[in-house]
Amino acid sequence: MKAVILAGGRGTRLGQLSSIKPKPMVEIGNRPIIWHIMKLYSHYGVKEFIICAGYLGYQIKDYFINYSNNVSDVKINLNKNSIEYINKKERLNWEISIIDTGQETMTGGRLLKIKEFLDNNTPFFMTYGDGLADINLSKLLDFHKKSKKLVTMTAVYPPPRFGSLVIENNLVTKFSEKNIGDVGRINGGFFVCEKQALKYINNKNQPWESLPLVNLSSSRELSAFLHNGFWQPMDTLRERDELEKLWKTNSAPWKVWV
Repeated sequence: MKAVILAGGRGTRLGQLSSIKPKPMVEIGNRPIIWHIMKLYSHYGVKEFIICAGYLGYQIKDYFINYSNNVSDVKINLNKNSIEYINKKERLNWEISIIDTGQETMTGGRLLKIKEFLDNNTPFFMTYGDGLADINLSKLLDFHKKSKKLVTMTAVYPPPRFGSLVIENNLVTKFSEKNIGDVGRINGGFFVCEKQALKYINNKNQPWESLPLVNLSSSRELSAFLHNGFWQPMDTLRERDELEKLWKTNSAPWKVWV
């Protein structure tokens, strides 16, 4: 099963950091946040990733192309132009497709651009490249399969600045994105989707969080997986610092892997 990660955004609320690196490459504990997200999926058996790159996407490519060099001790022979790995500190059995989905493409459009890489009869995980959680992805997938809906959204309790969901019998009956003042659960960003759900996206300029999810909800094809555990987006420097503190104190709830 594949996991799609939307990683093309600029992260403008991260201040100066957003001018030198894409948001998914902002580091938590000396590793980019996208690495943390992928480690979570890998813990639950997901080894194949499709990264929807955009703004400064070459940095994501460079990081993974040179991954072994970055995390291992090496002996370099400049005369022979060779590299010997003295100690490979981490081996990852991941297959990663990094697709340039455009600088200004909206989230829905990014999904359309990787449609050909998805399997017709197998659901796929999907998330954003800037949020961490301790979600049990096996339970999320089981819930999706039992719901028999096109999309399952993880519903979390947010800071009040996010939008809200209306949920009845584990079915999203109303979705409203970023309506300040709403009280209730919101889109936690961890999805399971059927490929057919992409038919709800009309064009590359359409955010996934607008009409596609609204219409999926209206068609009763959007189910809600209730998550009561840890969830934290990294929208601001303050939130990045909070995640960094959790990692440095060995109390990061999302670190479910050994």
